[in-house]
Formats: sequence, C-alpha cells, structure tokens
Amino acid sequence: MKKLAIFTALSSGVLIHGGAPGEVFNAARAQDGARSETVRTASADAITVTARRRAQSPQDVGVALNVFSGAELIAQGVDTVNGLENLAPNLEIESQFGSGQPSFSIRGVGFRDYATNNAPTVGVYVDDVAYPVPVMTQGVLFDVERVEVLRGPQGVLYGRNTTGGAIKVVSNRPTDDLAAGLDVEGGRFGRVEAEGFVSGPLADAVRLRISGATAHGGAWQVNRETGEEIGDAEQYALRGLAEIDLASNVEALVNLHGFIDKSDGLGLQLFNDSAFGPTAHAGRRETSFGSSQAFADLAGIDPGAAPFRDNEGWGGSLTLAADLGAVELTYIGAYDDLNRKEFNDFDALAIGAAGVYFESSVDVMSHEARAQGEAAAGRLRWVGGVFYSQEDLNEVYQSDFVASFGPGFAVSTPYRQEVRTAAVYLHADFDLTDAVTFVGGVRYEDEARELRDLGTFSVGTGPLNFANGTVDGSLEDRDLDSDPVTGKAAIEITPAEDILIYVSYSRGFKSGGFTAYNTLNPTAIDPFRPETLNAFEAGFKSTLAQGAVTLNGAAFYYDYTDQQVQSAIFDAGTNAVVGRIVNAPESEIYGGELELVWRAADWLTLGQTFGYQAGEFTAFTDLDIAASIAAGAAETIDRAGQDLGFPNISYQGFIAAERALAGGWRASARFDYSYRDDLALPLLGPAFTVDSYWLANAEIAVGPDDGRWSLALWGRNILNADYDETRNFFIASPAADVAAPGLPATYGARVSLRY
Repeated sequence: MKKLAIFTALSSGVLIHGGAPGEVFNAARAQDGARSETVRTASADAITVTARRRAQSPQDVGVALNVFSGAELIAQGVDTVNGLENLAPNLEIESQFGSGQPSFSIRGVGFRDYATNNAPTVGVYVDDVAYPVPVMTQGVLFDVERVEVLRGPQGVLYGRNTTGGAIKVVSNRPTDDLAAGLDVEGGRFGRVEAEGFVSGPLADAVRLRISGATAHGGAWQVNRETGEEIGDAEQYALRGLAEIDLASNVEALVNLHGFIDKSDGLGLQLFNDSAFGPTAHAGRRETSFGSSQAFADLAGIDPGAAPFRDNEGWGGSLTLAADLGAVELTYIGAYDDLNRKEFNDFDALAIGAAGVYFESSVDVMSHEARAQGEAAAGRLRWVGGVFYSQEDLNEVYQSDFVASFGPGFAVSTPYRQEVRTAAVYLHADFDLTDAVTFVGGVRYEDEARELRDLGTFSVGTGPLNFANGTVDGSLEDRDLDSDPVTGKAAIEITPAEDILIYVSYSRGFKSGGFTAYNTLNPTAIDPFRPETLNAFEAGFKSTLAQGAVTLNGAAFYYDYTDQQVQSAIFDAGTNAVVGRIVNAPESEIYGGELELVWRAADWLTLGQTFGYQAGEFTAFTDLDIAASIAAGAAETIDRAGQDLGFPNISYQGFIAAERALAGGWRASARFDYSYRDDLALPLLGPAFTVDSYWLANAEIAVGPDDGRWSLALWGRNILNADYDETRNFFIASPAADVAAPGLPATYGARVSLRY
C-alpha cells in the first residue's frame, strides 16, 4: 500500500539525511504530526531517528543508516518495503520469482529462498515489532512517519539478531489536535489508490488515529496466447492507534491492524529463444500461464488461472512506557497472524510444467521488556532488555515440476515449523572524554527450531511419501538448537562539533534452518547450520558549510562464516543429487557508501548516494551438480575466488525544489534517479545475468500555502527502462528461461486534502 504522507506532494522535498527546503510546509506537516519526532526543518540536525532506542540526529549516530520520511516515499512511488532498494545504497530487495516471498540483502548479505520457513538476513520492524517471516513484510507501508535503514549486523539493541541489517518502519502517531487527510491517486493501466486518516483527542488522556488504504486496478501484463490482462491490485489495509496516558509518567500505545490482498500475481517472462518460439520474449509485458489438470485439481484452482494472491493478516500490539526519572521502562507485546494462498507460474508457459501454490498459516507472538537510563553524570547511557518469541508456521506447498517428477505428476508437501527464541541484550555508550565515546554491546540468545511432519505426496499414488521412501504415511521431523553470543564494540570521535568519526566491530548471527521444498530424499531436509558475520567498519559523518552540506561515508569488511547458499548434496545411499541449502565455510565482502546532500538554496536541495560492494567465496568445496548427475557419483568443484552474486554498484540521486508563488500559492518539483549494476548469478551461469538499469522519476505539485490541498502530477520510470529483477529456469530441456520483469513507465495524478 502506498503511504499516507503528512503533507504528500507539496512536502516532497524531504531528503535523505537532510531537511526540506521551505519551513511553511514543514509547519503544515507539524500540525498533522504534533507528537512526531521527525518533523523536519531546513537543518539536518532537526531529523531524529531511534536507531539506538533514543531520539538522536542521524548525524550523531555512529551507524551507517538512511532515513526516509513518509512524504519522500510517496513522492517516489514506494508502496512496499521492496521499493526501498532504489533509495538506499547497497540494498537489494528481490521478490523471489515474482512471488510474495521477498529476499532482503544489505551490503551483499542476503539469502535467496522462495520457501516461507527460513529466517531473513535483514530484520524488518514495524513500530518496534519484528516481522520474522519475510512474507509478512509485504504491504505494511501506509500512513508512515519514517523508515530507517540500518546497515550491518543488529542484535544488541533489538529483539531479533540479523547479519545484514534492519529496516524500521515507524507509523504516524495520534495527534493532540483534530486532524484528517485524504489522498486519491490515479495512474496508467487504470490503477486507483486512496488513503485516509482521522486523528485527534478522544478524551483528556486518550488520543486516537485511524488510517486506511486501498488500491485497485493496474493490470499491465498481457497473456501472449489469449490476450488476457493481469496485474490488477485489490488491496485493503486498516490501522488503529490509541495513545492512553495511564498516569503522568506512564503511557500505553495500542496498535490494531489488518490487511487483505486479493491481487493478481506477477507473470514471468521468457527471455531466450527456445522450442516455445523465437518471439515468446518479444516484450516484457508479455507472459503466459497455465496448470496441468492434476495440479489444478490438487490446488483447487482453474487450469487456466493467472497467478494470484488471496492473503489476509491481522494483529495487534501493546506498548507500555514508564518514565521513572533515572530509568525508563518499556514493554512491547505483539501478536500477528497471516493466512496466505498464493499461486505462481514459474515457467511462463500454458503447459503447466512448473506451477507452485502456497497455502500457509503463520502466527507470531513476541514479548520484549527493556530498561534504559543514564549514569555517571550523563556520561554513561545504557539500554538492556529481554526478548521472547514464538513462531508457528503450518504450510502446504504444492507443485508440478515436470523436471523433478515427470509429466502428469502434481505433488503436495505439507509441514509444520515452530521456532522459539529467548534473548537478553545490553548496550552502552560511555564518554571517555568530551570528544571520545566507547560503545559496547552483548547479546545472548537461545533458539529452538522444529520441523515436523514434512513429506512429499503425489496425486494418484496413495500415501507414498517421497521424503522417507515409505508407503505408511509416516513423515519426517528435524530439530535445530542454537545459543550464540554476539556483540559490538566501537569508538566514536567528535573532533569538531559537526564531525563524527567512528570505527566499529560487530558480530551478527542468522539462524540455521531447513530446506522445506518438495523432495525425493530425506537428506534434503537435514538442517543447514547458522551463519555468523564478523563486521569491521570505519566511517564519518559531517555537516559542513554552516549546515548547507551533509557528507557521510563508510567503508566495511565482512568475514563471513558458514554462509547459507542454494546448492545440492550427493546422497551416496541412493546415488542421487539432492537440492538443498548448504553452508559455504568462508566468504568475504567489502565495500563502502558515500552520501552527499547539498542545500544549495532555501528552495533547492540536491542529493547523491553511491554504494560499492564486492564479495567472493574464500573456502567452498561445492557439489558439481551436472558432473555428479553424469557420473552417478559425487563430483566437486572448488568455488574459492568465485563471486557471491550481487550487484557491485548502486547509485541514487535527486533534485528537489520548492518555491512560494504569488497570491498565497506554493509549488514543488522533484526529479530522482537510481542505477543498479549487473546482477551475475555464478551458480546459474552467464545466460542468467540480470543487466544493469537506470530508473528515473519526476513529480511536480502545486497548492495553497496553508497546505489544505494539493495537486501533483507524477511519472515513474519515465525513461521506460526495460529491466528484470531476477532470472532463472525451471525447465532445462527444452529451455524455458524466465525473468521477473519490472514495471514499464507509469504516470498519473494525485489529489491531497488536509484538515
């Protein structure tokens, strides 16, 4: 869902690490977000983030991060967390083969997996509540105050432990005074979106905010055989926030939310000539789909059904905060439920050779309690907490991969997974001198992952369970326990008032797990090990030219142990190659980011960000799949020195202008652009390299100076770049090489009303 902006188009000059030119519009936003910590003025120091669990300017935090306001996101057309990859350097978010299962990667630390059950490398938090199952993160962005993207291992300040980083979504809070807003947007392909909110006091000690969003239409793809259009959205989301002053120093925040998504899925595109026709890949808008009768009967869908989603999720959280003077106490209890029904066609063919259908039920419950305070006359600042969560996943994964099972087969893979996590963490900053601060943190956690009742069954063969080769219907169970200790140590130096230099070491941990795909062999679901990351980083943050220039940079080196990658093993008992997630013993990643914001005038701001990342396996003896199949025995290949497979360069920039006009009017304009380098996938080969691409967006807006309404005209991908998100194949012979295509040029208008 697209976000509700505080002032939408007219405040679209809000910047990465910078303020918005023009303070009149900021005052209008402040009226809507009176209790917000993120009201921006012309000074970068006015931006606040909570990366360290307390309000700070991002320029005072020795962590590589970006922060984006809701207004900035709306101006760039970011309607899910996935769109952030075109804003932040060294960030990739890839929907696996067009499905609703995203893969997050920051600084090359990522995990490609279209299954539902494994932990991500990047933690996503919505109002401080973790979303540990990646598919739960889709559709959470509406009525957003800000989003923070933190790079590097996280864990000493958060309930979850991750190797890559964290994405924090912060919703707009209830206001002290009555406020309301409505945004209606129409665009190319008939897409219509609407968002609204009402906020204000319900009683002397109670403030309420109710917001909602919906989207419809937008079918931009065409079935090349039938001419059927797909890509329509049908989405609904609702959130209610209530702030209650229980006492003068105790506040409760109740968050109730839900969404429904009955949208079309993404149709994949054939990108190589094959037996299916030399013109099958004539345009990225062309696709095809279909299912075998056996698979359609198993999944309960029509054989000609287009990819679709039928998902809904509901949840709530309670946050209690008490200020006891020397100590602040916070408790967060949350529960979220997701019911997912999703069909994807992985071959882009009408013959139904690689269809998948997920029917999933996910329940996540978590509790976090923390205390924070200051000591030693304010020179010591500390945060400590405990965390507990339980995830329950029940899923039936159905497929008709002819390459694995032959034509006419449709298979069902049911399983249950439970994950219980308990952790304790402590973080502290201590000022050694007025200019030097030591930062340290430690975390201990205990995690138990249980896979239960996994088996692969074929239609028409009775209770045959391929997973253990029996016909008695018995199923496979697996367990994995982990108890890592991780932490962080850093030195921060402020040689001048507006300059921060930092050097840090941190250790991150990503859970192990299970390859929960359809399988003919029980060794496929043996657990893969957790991965750990030793991260070394040096960076600086500076505000120059009397606040007109913000220049930040960071360089990093990552020592990766037991990296989780998609590959295979050879089972000597059955002389079979078994697809599975495996651990690469040693890898390394290095690179950096450079970010510049220049407020050239009170009405003009320019921004540039550049990211570079490179990585390779340093010790990895992998299975040579093709050679092993040919030989009927295990054949290995040394992958030391081989590229890890992510874009090396990312580049973003923008120009934002805002001016007062005669007669009490105001206008703004924004142009932004981004570049994504080639994505080579060495394990698949050069034919599946995703080409580099540029994207450019533009928006102009006009409205009265008091901000009561505005009209914006916008264009996204205005150069109509042809680009793919990922490539793969699911039928080897004859070849059906597929790509997940990106949206073509779109354009439209938005009307915003504010009270």
